[in-house]
Amino acid sequence: MSVKNSKIKILFILPSLKAGGAERVISFVSQNLDKAKFECVLVVIGHKESAVYNVDTIKVHFLNRPRLIKSIKPLFKIIAFEKPDIVVGSIAHVNRVLTLFRVYFRSILFVGREASLNGIISKFTNQKGFKYHKLYKNYHKNIDLIICQSHEMAQNVKKRFKIGEDKIAVINNPISSELPLRTLSVNSKPTRQLITIGRLSLEKGHKRIFEALSKLDIPFNYTIIGEGDQEDHLTQLAKELNILDKITYVKYTNDVAKYLSQSDLFLQGSFVEGFPNALLESCVIGTPVIAFNAPGGTREIVEHGVNGYLAEDNNEYLNYLQKALTQDWNPNTIKASVNKKFNKTIILESFEAAFENLMIKHNKN
Repeated sequence: MSVKNSKIKILFILPSLKAGGAERVISFVSQNLDKAKFECVLVVIGHKESAVYNVDTIKVHFLNRPRLIKSIKPLFKIIAFEKPDIVVGSIAHVNRVLTLFRVYFRSILFVGREASLNGIISKFTNQKGFKYHKLYKNYHKNIDLIICQSHEMAQNVKKRFKIGEDKIAVINNPISSELPLRTLSVNSKPTRQLITIGRLSLEKGHKRIFEALSKLDIPFNYTIIGEGDQEDHLTQLAKELNILDKITYVKYTNDVAKYLSQSDLFLQGSFVEGFPNALLESCVIGTPVIAFNAPGGTREIVEHGVNGYLAEDNNEYLNYLQKALTQDWNPNTIKASVNKKFNKTIILESFEAAFENLMIKHNKN
């Protein structure tokens, strides 16, 4: 622990402060740990001008670099200058770099935050940079603690990388902001409003959502917030299914809460998820969800029949979609279902306990 005081000093590292799950969670956690116990510093690889998250309550180093590979030297200097007790990586490629620093900073503890289910997500992504990945593919063994967003993610890490349970902490993402509870009833409008939030990539399963919507026998509008390499393909598919005129694309918005509160259902088609923040936010607002029972954190959020439905296949998805649109949902019940598990007090206490236990374990050794 730092000599100058009794607080645990933690350096959090983010690729950027652009809109994203890791960015939202780490910027929140780093600013809200108990200030009587922790001194937190944030390092952002990217540019200050790109930031969409407020970090006014914490000391921040912006490296203003386009990529992590171009920031290794200044990052090394900051770690040497700040002399933290713990360094926390927010995403896989940051965690890999931490394994290099561990050789030089032997008195510092290194923590990696796991953001996806390795091995499953790779089936849907282009494996560029394979040599880099192969070199550091088992970086998990070279850091002191791995924070996993879901229990299934933790099991994946244990099995895939042969990591002991004592090096893993399961900490879900928190409800990090106060969101307004929806007031509209699902049945209050003749044309149903449906929404999906997330990047337009293969693993997100938009294709199977489109196929279900093409068979829906009631009027609807479908809003997709996000962008990605599947946009042209999805537009063509929507034309073929005769639903293009019912789809609205929104590349980016600062008012996600408004869109969610005006929607009747949140639709998730993912084949795999880490911990779906947008789905969680939908439940916080009181908008029910229809999702596939995919690997990852989705099934830790969705309580079947309480805040939405989990489908095992395409036919079930369509059936649950039609059922949900005629059901009388209580927004308070939906919100309560997630607030009891993911409220910020519970999650922050979990982070604090993980860091304190790591220090105790280190000091005992």
